[in-house]
Amino acid sequence: MSDEKNLSDDLNDMLGDAKEGVKKAADKAEDFADDAKETAKEFTNDAKEVLSDGKNVAIIAHITLIGWIIALVMNNGNKTEFASFYIRQMLGLIICSFVLWFVPVVGWILNLVLIVFWIMSLVGALGGEKKETPVIGKFFQDWFKSL
Repeated sequence: MSDEKNLSDDLNDMLGDAKEGVKKAADKAEDFADDAKETAKEFTNDAKEVLSDGKNVAIIAHITLIGWIIALVMNNGNKTEFASFYIRQMLGLIICSFVLWFVPVVGWILNLVLIVFWIMSLVGALGGEKKETPVIGKFFQDWFKSL
């Protein structure tokens, strides 16, 4: 009988230890879940901040035609004047570049000028300043004002 009682006590001790282990694991899982929720909230707030900042959208607009399309979509959700300004500038430069590419020699040389204008525009966007493209920028702002 005493062996059975010792065995029963040992089993009860092991069961108690297992219950404590489960409780500790549940507490750790709950802490982990709380940390994950907090991290997700921080990420959401950071993402909202990035999208509300027109500077990021303006910079993305300078990254090829695909970047311009992505910037246009991003700006439609939360329009900012700064991002819209550079979206218009880049659309004008993209169209001019496309048209000039088919004009032999003179068009190719003018495309080099457009590359300089693109760099100037990118520097303006990085600096957070609205800088129109020299000579043609005001036309882009007028022609594409619906963007």
